[in-house]
Amino acid sequence: MAATGRIRGTRWPGAWRWRRNPLRRRSDRLEAWLVLGIWAFVLLAGVLGGRAVAGVVDQALAAHRARSHAARAVLTQDAGRTSGALPGYGEGGMWAQVSWTASGSPHTGLARVQPGAKAGTAVTVWTDRSGALVSRPATADQARTQAQVVGTLAGMAAAAGVLVCGRLLRGRLDRRRMEAWDREWEWVGPQWRRTAG
Repeated sequence: MAATGRIRGTRWPGAWRWRRNPLRRRSDRLEAWLVLGIWAFVLLAGVLGGRAVAGVVDQALAAHRARSHAARAVLTQDAGRTSGALPGYGEGGMWAQVSWTASGSPHTGLARVQPGAKAGTAVTVWTDRSGALVSRPATADQARTQAQVVGTLAGMAAAAGVLVCGRLLRGRLDRRRMEAWDREWEWVGPQWRRTAG
């Protein structure tokens, strides 16, 4: 243990900016506050941004779940045995023509079904209030997981954005410090060379 009561190796790397030192410049103090502020904003942006985005995603998925209704449909054609792609309906699914009744009127459309299903087979489709086909809504657990993943990614992006802005500010501060050192050297350099020679 050192005479000052500190344990060796417990200092954090940026602590020198906070200690009293006759060589510490105004820009060093400014940088210390800047670094502290950047990390505070990184935490705030990450947590608050992530939570806000997760909440929005969760609400959107809950709204989709509330507007979607399961309906009984019937295949109007045999489904193929191999998956195929249909323009506008995505890749790799088994799509077949189905018909269903919603609000008293008949509807037809393409729905994803089991490969090899025969015409007349009952399938479940998801519709909105008007009876149009919609994608199957995420369950509450799936929605929670999706919201957490998207919220985490958004929080990380927000934190990274703050870090990048902070790095740009520190770079500008470094350039100003170098310019100040150049000006000081222009004044001190000739005097030092005279005394050294």
